[in-house]
Amino acid sequence: MRKILHVAQREFLATAGTKAFIFGILVTPLVIGVLILLVPRMSIQDPPAIAGSVAVIDPSGQVAAGLAAYLEPARVEERRREAYQRLQEAMPPALRSASGMAGAQAAGSLLGNVPRLEVVALEPGTSLEMAKKGLGTAAAATDGAGGDRLALVVVHADAVEKQRGADRFGAYDLFVRAKLDDRVIEEIDDGVRDAIVGARVSRAGLDRARIEDLTTVGRVQARTLTAGGEGRTNEVLNQFVPMALMGLLLMSVLMSGQYLLTTTVEEKSNRVVEVLLSAVSPMELMVGKILGQFAVGLLVLALYLGLGLIALLSFASLGLLDPALILFLLVFYLLAYFSVGAFMAAVGSAVNEMREAQGLMTPVMLIIMIPWFLWMPISRDPNSALAVVLSFVPPVSNFVIMLRLASSTPPPVWQTLLSVAAGAAGVFVSLWFAARVFRIGLLMYGKPPNLATLVRWARSG
Repeated sequence: MRKILHVAQREFLATAGTKAFIFGILVTPLVIGVLILLVPRMSIQDPPAIAGSVAVIDPSGQVAAGLAAYLEPARVEERRREAYQRLQEAMPPALRSASGMAGAQAAGSLLGNVPRLEVVALEPGTSLEMAKKGLGTAAAATDGAGGDRLALVVVHADAVEKQRGADRFGAYDLFVRAKLDDRVIEEIDDGVRDAIVGARVSRAGLDRARIEDLTTVGRVQARTLTAGGEGRTNEVLNQFVPMALMGLLLMSVLMSGQYLLTTTVEEKSNRVVEVLLSAVSPMELMVGKILGQFAVGLLVLALYLGLGLIALLSFASLGLLDPALILFLLVFYLLAYFSVGAFMAAVGSAVNEMREAQGLMTPVMLIIMIPWFLWMPISRDPNSALAVVLSFVPPVSNFVIMLRLASSTPPPVWQTLLSVAAGAAGVFVSLWFAARVFRIGLLMYGKPPNLATLVRWARSG
C-alpha cells in the first residue's frame, strides 16, 4: 500500500505541480473575472446619436402618422425605461443592487442614444426606384427638416384593409441605408407594425386602448419553494444549474483521464516505466497512477465548484442548489473517474505514442459525450424513458443521473441507488479490464493494438 501511495503522490505532484497546470486551471476563472470587471466599463461609452428621416409611401394615408407618434423621442425614451425596469425586476437582488448607476449607464449604452427620426410621408404615386436611391449614400437625399434619409417604408395597398375575397392582410417593405445601426432598424420596424395595427383597428371602428386593456395580462414572478422558505424563481439558473453540474463532472473526469493517458504514454515511450517496474509491480503502478490523477481531478472539481458556489451566493440564488447535490457530485465523480480512468490507463499502456491512442479513444469519447449532446431533452424531461434507461448504463449513467438529480423533478431514490450500483459494477469491470491489459501492454512495443487486441489481452491475462 505504501508503494501505491508513493506512486500516487508522484503522479499528483508531476501533474498539479507544474506551472502549465496551475495556469491552465486558473486562466478561465481569471479571464471571466476580468471580463466581468471590464465589459460594463467599456460599454458605458456613449455611441453617437443618430438623426435623420424615415420616408413612408402609404397608400392608406393612416400609417405615417402612427409611425411618427411611435418614433417620438419621448416615447422611445419611455419604452427604454420600461425595458430597463423589467430587466431590473428579473435580476437577483444582489446583482440589482451591485449594478447601481453603472448598470443603468451600461444598459443605456447597450440600447444606444435615443434616435431623432423625422417621418416624411411621400406621395403614394412616388417612384419606388427614385425613393430607394435616396438611401445610397450619407448625402444622397435629404427630407427637409428630417435631415439625411435613413430608411424607406413602403406600405402595401392591402396592409390596412383586406382586398375583397382575401384571407390575410398585406404587409410592408422596409429599405434601410447601409450600415445603419440595427437598434434603429428594430425601432423603425416595430413602429411600422404598431402603426399598421393601429390603422387596422381604427378602420374597423374599434377602440385600441380598450382592446389592449382586455388582451393584456401582467406577468407575475414565479416563486420557488425550498427548504429555506419562499424565494424568487430564476428560470435561467434553473436551466443552468443541471448543465453546470454535469459539465463540471464531465470536465473533471476528462481532464484527469487525459492527464493519466498522457503520462502513461510518455513514461512508456521514454522507457521510464521499465525503471519504475523495478521497484513496484504493474498493479501497484496502475493503481497509484489512477489514484494520483483522481486527486488531480478532485482538485479541479473542488476549485470550480467553489467558484460556482461563490457565484450563486453573490446572485442570492444559493437556495436553488440542494446541498445533497454536492455529495452526489463527489460520489458520481468517483464512479465516473475510475470507469474512464481505468480505460485511459489501459490504452496508455498499450500504445507507444499519443497518435496511436486517438483511434482507441475516439469511440469511448463519443460514448462519454452522449449526455452532453442530450442534456437539453434530459433536463426538460428527466423522467423520460431515454433518461431512465441511460441512468443504468455505465459509464454514461454517472453523468445522466447527475443531470437528472439537478433538474426540477429529481428521480426516485431507488433509481439513484440503482444507478450508483450500476456505476460501481462499471468500475469493477473497467478495473478488471485495465489490470489485465496494463500488465501485458506495459512492456509491449511495436505495432499498436486495436480494440479487439485489447479485449483478447484481457481475456487471456
